[in-house]
Order: sequence, then C-alpha cells, then structure tokens
Amino acid sequence: MTIYLDYAATTPVDPRVAAAMIECLTDPSAQANAASSTHGLGLAVHERVEAARGEIAALIGAAPREIVFTSGATEANNLALLGVARAASRAAGRGHIVSSRTEHKSVLDTCAQLARDGFAVTLVEPDAGGRVDPEAVHAALRVDTLLVSLMLANNEIGVTNDIAAVAALCKQRGVLLHSDASQAVGKLPVDVERLGVDFLAFTAHKFYGPKGSGALYVREAARPRIAPIQFGGGHERGLRSGTLPTHQIAGFGAAAALVRSQGEGDAAHARDLAARLRRALESLPGVIFNGDATHRVPGLINLSFEGVEGESLITGLPELAVSTGSACSSATREPSYVLRALGRSTELAQSSLRISLGRFTAASDVDEAAGAIRREVARLRLLAGDPTPGSMDETGRAPGEEGHPEGALLARALSPLARRYFLAAARVPRFGQVTPPAGIRHGRAGRRADGTCVLFELEISNESVKSARFSAYGCPHTLAVVSWLCEVLEGRGLAAGVPETPADWARKFEVPAEKLGRLLIVEDALRAALDR
Repeated sequence: MTIYLDYAATTPVDPRVAAAMIECLTDPSAQANAASSTHGLGLAVHERVEAARGEIAALIGAAPREIVFTSGATEANNLALLGVARAASRAAGRGHIVSSRTEHKSVLDTCAQLARDGFAVTLVEPDAGGRVDPEAVHAALRVDTLLVSLMLANNEIGVTNDIAAVAALCKQRGVLLHSDASQAVGKLPVDVERLGVDFLAFTAHKFYGPKGSGALYVREAARPRIAPIQFGGGHERGLRSGTLPTHQIAGFGAAAALVRSQGEGDAAHARDLAARLRRALESLPGVIFNGDATHRVPGLINLSFEGVEGESLITGLPELAVSTGSACSSATREPSYVLRALGRSTELAQSSLRISLGRFTAASDVDEAAGAIRREVARLRLLAGDPTPGSMDETGRAPGEEGHPEGALLARALSPLARRYFLAAARVPRFGQVTPPAGIRHGRAGRRADGTCVLFELEISNESVKSARFSAYGCPHTLAVVSWLCEVLEGRGLAAGVPETPADWARKFEVPAEKLGRLLIVEDALRAALDR
C-alpha cells in the first residue's frame, strides 16, 4: 500500500467534510441556486452558503462579507493581481508590482502576464534560507508601486515570511499587500488583522476540504481598488460572477470549522512527525535540508541528496507518495526554481524530495519512509560509483538485489522491461584507477551537471567481452538501458559492435522522445569502451 506523504500538494478529504458535502448533494432542500432569492429553497441554500462563509471568515479573523469564493487559490491569486491592475489602469494607467522569485507559479505567471501588458514587475531575491527580507521589499518599492504580492508560506520548502513587517512598510507608502496563504491557512494560526494584508488567498483542499473551492479575502477598505476579471451575474458582491457550488462551499466551511477546533493538535502532530523523520535521515551522509529551520510550517521537509539523480530516486520509491524537485519528463531537465533561488546546484535541486505530513500520517509511516529513502539513496550512489560509508542498510543489500526487503517493489512509471532492468542494476564496480589494467577497457561519456554520466568497464578475452559492468548517474530509463546492455554484451564478439541502436533501445524500453539524447550518451560511452 502506498504511504501518502504529499500533504502540501493536497490533503485527503476528512470524512466529516465528505459527510457535509454528501448531505448537500442528497438533501432535496439543498438543491436550489443560492442566488435564487424568490423562493424558500433558494433562501435555504443561501443560508447554508453564508453559514460556511462565516466559518471560513472566522478561521482567518475576517468579516464574512470580506470573503470572496473562488475555484481555488490559483484563481484567488489571479483575481488579486489582475483585479488590482485592472482597477489601477482604469484610473491612472500602468503601474508597478513587487513580488519574489520563490512565489507559486500562479503568482509568477500572472506577474509575467502583467509585464507583457505593460506593467513594471520587480522580483525580490530570497535569503539563503528561502525567506524574503522585508527591507528588500521596502527597497523595491517605487512611487508608482500598486501592489506587493508575497506568500505567507512557501509551497516547496515550507518557510514563512514576515508578512506583518512587510504590511507595515506597505502601509507607510499606501501600497496594497496581497499574500498567497494556501500553505499556511489550516497549518498555522492566520489572522488578517494581525498580518495587515489587504488580500489573502487560500483554498480548502490544503486543509482536508474539497478541491475546487477557494477564497480571496478582500479587506473592505481595499475593495474600491480591485476590479472583477470575469463577468456574468455579479455574484460575490460583483467581484466573482458564477453560480456557487453549494456542496463544495459546505465542505470548505466544515473543513474550516474542524481546523478551528483541532488545528493546534494537527500542527503538534505534524511537527512531531517531521522531527522524527529528520532524526531518521540527518545521519545519512550527503543529505541537505532546504529552507530556514525555524520559520516554517509544521510537517513539511524538503531535502536534497548529493550524488543522486532525482527521477531515479522518485521512481525507486514506488511505496511513497512524495514530490521531487526534478522535472522528470522535461527535455530541459529544469530544476526547482525555488531551490535554485536558494543557491542550490542543478544536481541538488533535481535530487530533492518534498515530504509533507498531516492529520492522517502515522509514526509507522514516517519510519517506513525513512528506511526506504535510505536504501534507495544508497543503491543509486552505488550505481553512480559513489558508495558512501554508512549509507547502506543493515542487510548490506540494495533494492533489486535478491533478498532485499524492497526488491519486489517496481516503479510504476516504467515499462515492465525497464522496471526489471532498473531494479536489477545493483552490483557496481569500484573505478579507482585512471588507467585500467591489461584486458580491461573503460568508456565514459556525459556529465552529472547535464543529468547523465555513464562509465562502462569491459573485460576482454579472445576478442570478445568476457564480462561487462557499469557505473551510471541518470534517469530510470538510462539505468535500465545500461543494465540491459551489460547483460547482452557478455560473450559478444568485439567485431559485432554496439548491440542495436539508440532508436532500438528507445522502442524496447519505451523511452520518451525527450530522453533520446541521454541514450546517445550511453552509446558514446559504450563505443569508447569497445573501440579501445
């Protein structure tokens, strides 16, 4: 059974929330449109919606009329940025927006669109821990600055920003402040009055509510400075037209009520589990914990592993549902922009795991996850030719070797043939000599910085390959192909050359088109060994 450790992506719906939603979907008295005020059924649904609105407002210390329902935090962020820009351009033309380089894509991409529309945008750099210094924001303000958009908690590394300090600086200059708080609401106490924000975006599915239901807090004093970005029936006091999804809003309200009653307990539980996981992994050589250690949401850990390729790491952990900093299917292998902003190398950014814990995580889940991560990191380091003392498990075996407790777990993303060879790649030689002895040929190609590095070692006897071994750093498809090649090379005559072609390997192992360049690196390394 898969252990779910991706609460930062989305949380499981609490059964009590699901019950509230089911009631709305099955109760005949809850089927009307909340905007239908001409009959009793519509008024009854309106009352349900307003009751949920009250619970949600109370969760963040707002007035109910300051809550604007949206489809989620992405729409709420878009409404805040585009709405302020639209209102400002009507009044005085273009203006200036300040944000940070580590914001969620729903903010960064919206800022990019505003820049294309003629607005000036400044992105502030974070410090080494991932936090944005309020003074850096202050320094970026201009006379024409309309809005600062700065997240309360980062979605990748979990660090929190001092929004109250930024709000004080913005207030001095008459600048509006928006905060994406989707990773904070439900995990930390959030009070819009203490924070001093004008707009705050959050969403139900980050704290055990339904997907597709979010909200934008709009401070009453700031309402004249934001305009709608979609039009229709003038719902939500004219800011967001569209028929309200009663069952989702009811679930949103139920989730908010649960956080108010048990949020402190949830936070303590997540914090304890995160500390337990950190203790289990911090002794692993070459592990780096990303983000400020003090100012952060409970239950979120982001860590990188030296000498490990990210996609292979995540593929080798099919028993865990976690996120990675590697763009696994990207032809450009773009690493996490958040970790790169912290100064992490491409290799470290791609080898990162984001592990997030929550209400339904058990201590046994954390212990199993830690054991699986330690074993897979050890295996991949061996494959890359970088065995790290103390990183193997107590069995002395790596996944894929006979007798290893995780050997039967297969990576679901690969074809059956690729899975077989990816997990079979376990016994790796030590390549300590610059010049191989007589009868041994080495062939190397690629660089770790580019995501693929392969070294073949061939033992030659009577013009044929007596044995073939390898060391490789790369994606699961690369490791599978290299492992298979070593198997078919044994006993093969040198005159026969390279077995098949990279195109044949791609078809055999169902390698995605964007990875074909990596197979060319494999071919170069093998040819270098065969031709010497």
